[in-house]
Amino acid sequence: MMEILRRELIYFWYYFTLQLSQIFWYWIIGMAAGSLVSVFFKDRIHALMRGMKKTRHGVIGIIFASALGVASPLCMYGTIPIAASFSKGGIRDEWLASFMMSSILLNPQLIIYSAALGVKVLWIRILTCFFCGIAVGLLIMFFFRGKSYFDFKSFDEPASRDTDPNLFIRYLKNLWRNVKATGLYFLVGIVLSALFQRYIPEDAITFVFGGNKAWGVLMAATVGVPLYVCGGGTIPILRTWLASGMSLGSAAAFMITGPATKITNLGALKSVLGIKHFLLYWGFVVGFSLVCGTIINLIFH
Repeated sequence: MMEILRRELIYFWYYFTLQLSQIFWYWIIGMAAGSLVSVFFKDRIHALMRGMKKTRHGVIGIIFASALGVASPLCMYGTIPIAASFSKGGIRDEWLASFMMSSILLNPQLIIYSAALGVKVLWIRILTCFFCGIAVGLLIMFFFRGKSYFDFKSFDEPASRDTDPNLFIRYLKNLWRNVKATGLYFLVGIVLSALFQRYIPEDAITFVFGGNKAWGVLMAATVGVPLYVCGGGTIPILRTWLASGMSLGSAAAFMITGPATKITNLGALKSVLGIKHFLLYWGFVVGFSLVCGTIINLIFH
């Protein structure tokens, strides 16, 4: 019995260190880049968003807002109060929706993490998140014209924690907050990916996420709802699944539904959407992920 346990521990350690060595530097660079954007460029990104009220053409504003959402380093609990201040400043709901949607799905730090999945998957993630932001903005522009979609009454713009007068110390403090926020989830992701590699046959991953393309997309979109906790923590798992036969469309569906339906995000969103608009949001996310995953599988069949 002890010999079997020792052998399994050796195997686990091998897969764990293999995954760690392949992904660790993406995590480090991602945190460093995310803190850089947060400390030195966040205010400029938000100033560009506030300046959009001078833009008259709604579609151009939607595209621009979605791009700014991808560039924003904030998490959902930082994005909603900022969006509330944008709303009070006269920014239109469709622009806010585009900014919030793409900001939920992606940020500079997660872009760096996702590079560990390969160039093709990285670009799929960037483009699907960007177009998801555009799609939700267009839907609100066409179906909620003249109507209020959000309720930001209970939100005020949060005070910035990046206030140290020494820029280097300010950066280090932000970086340390990033380490504390993502480190545990990153290690859990490495552990889970090592367990998947050791105990889950590749044929099973291919069957669930890749063999039947339509079924794989549906399963990935469904699994993304309960499994997704932290962006950095899911990168090792996705890397293992992709290597084991997961289709690119299934990966795209997972990368959309995961962050968009993360439990902590849903609680914050429900407070500003109300139950009716919240259900519409949920339906949109699932529908968009299924359509994107199907299209991507058709392109990369």
